[in-house]
Amino acid sequence: MNCKIDTIIFDLGGILVDWNPKYLYEKIFDTQEEVKWFLNNVCTSDWNIEQDGGRTIEEANSLKIAEFPEYEDEIKLFYNRWEEMFTGAIEKSVEIQQELINNPNYRVYALTNWSAEKWEKGKELFPFFNDFEGVIVSGQENMRKPHDEIYQLILDRFSINPKTTVFIDDNLENTIASTRNGIESIRFKSPQQLKRDLLKLGVTL
Repeated sequence: MNCKIDTIIFDLGGILVDWNPKYLYEKIFDTQEEVKWFLNNVCTSDWNIEQDGGRTIEEANSLKIAEFPEYEDEIKLFYNRWEEMFTGAIEKSVEIQQELINNPNYRVYALTNWSAEKWEKGKELFPFFNDFEGVIVSGQENMRKPHDEIYQLILDRFSINPKTTVFIDDNLENTIASTRNGIESIRFKSPQQLKRDLLKLGVTL
């Protein structure tokens, strides 16, 4: 890479915080098989990501309850007890985030697929979300990763040069989209791997 990195963009879920719907539904259903079936067939990732793209929780629940009326209570729990889908912060990743934020050589942002209706609650649960120089929340913008328009939005809104930027996400599709939009990307697998990959790009930690 020829250009020195001066901007880092973080995804949030799976990078800085451990989020998974199974953590909630393991409390609701008796077996792992029931949890897996429910999340693969009822409250699916495809259903959830539409809320990340701007669909309201009320509309999402109505559509899904009409499809699976026998699971009305369980469907409503997805957002009524949404906080129970987190085990907490991924502390070693947060340490990296804070090091970068406190380094005057870097600008640090977040680009997250997140329901607009749950964003304020997310910031209450994880105050370090407030430390970014800026955040793009997909549900507030009615667009989401991996669509090109949201990558262009963060570049334009915060006057970011893609050639001196690295984007971190645990989702391969999202990192491919980042690269497609001219932004160096790191696919996150662990805090230790993230630190190594940032150092390879010349980012000082």
